[in-house]
Amino acid sequence: MKKGVDIMKPKYMIGFFAALAVLLCLLSAGYRITYDHVVERQTALEKSTADTKNIEARITRADETDTGEETSYCLKELHGFVAVYLADGSTLYELTDIPISDLPEEIRQELAAGKYIGSEKALYGFLENYSS
Repeated sequence: MKKGVDIMKPKYMIGFFAALAVLLCLLSAGYRITYDHVVERQTALEKSTADTKNIEARITRADETDTGEETSYCLKELHGFVAVYLADGSTLYELTDIPISDLPEEIRQELAAGKYIGSEKALYGFLENYSS
């Protein structure tokens, strides 16, 4: 009888080590998946932070150009509406709800080329004239 007991021990040991190996494989796979997820989130967060800093820098540059003097503006068409840009023509200042289709043809042509307005007062006068 003693012989049967000795034979069963190695079988249990092999099963135990096989189960341990499978468990270790599952743990390392879980760790790797979690690690990849954390790295992905960190990369997205860093990109978002960089984008925010870029936007803040552009706003700061726009604010630095405002030295107490009258700022000029450029009106253009954007997605079928009148958009107000700063004098550089690329920094969006305000998007209005004035449809291009409601404007006279000569104003549409001026907006297509970029209509420059020299002061904030003149800008709001223009916008008031053509808003509903």
